Amino acid sequence: MIKWIIILLIVAAAASLLGMPALAGAAATGARVLIGIVLIIFLLIVLGVFAVT
Repeated sequence: MIKWIIILLIVAAAASLLGMPALAGAAATGARVLIGIVLIIFLLIVLGVFAVT
């Protein structure tokens, strides 16, 4: 999952350097969505651990 976030951020950076704002925006949005999913999963795991203990 983190690998895909890094790939999308690289694509966004390359697209912005090459002058493709639409592709850069789409890749950045995809990276934000993946980061959000990772944070939600992380929070659920942390809260689950605290709920068990």
